[in-house]
Amino acid sequence: MVGKNKMQDSTPLYSRIYAIVRQIPPGKVATYGQIAGIVGGCTARMVGYAMAATPEGSEVPWQRVINAKGKISPHGAGFGTWMQEQLLREEGVEFDTQGRIDFGRFGWLGQP
Repeated sequence: MVGKNKMQDSTPLYSRIYAIVRQIPPGKVATYGQIAGIVGGCTARMVGYAMAATPEGSEVPWQRVINAKGKISPHGAGFGTWMQEQLLREEGVEFDTQGRIDFGRFGWLGQP
């Protein structure tokens, strides 16, 4: 396929997603769609599925991936949402009164 990079040729999708998410520094967030665009060959929804399937105890900072509205997408019957917010707050990420994160202050600009 034209335009495919070598990583896409041989590396499983979730591994590619996790490799990009690991690059998001503490105190920064990225959107599901942003990650999908960097990885290529997948959708924002697929990134969401990968975040939900992140192995417990892994070093993938799943909490740093949020929706395009700047909010945490509800998951885990509310507990996962609460946990994600707490982890982000511990990294210094702030939420406005509507539960949104300012991409201008806390958005990750992409691969270093």
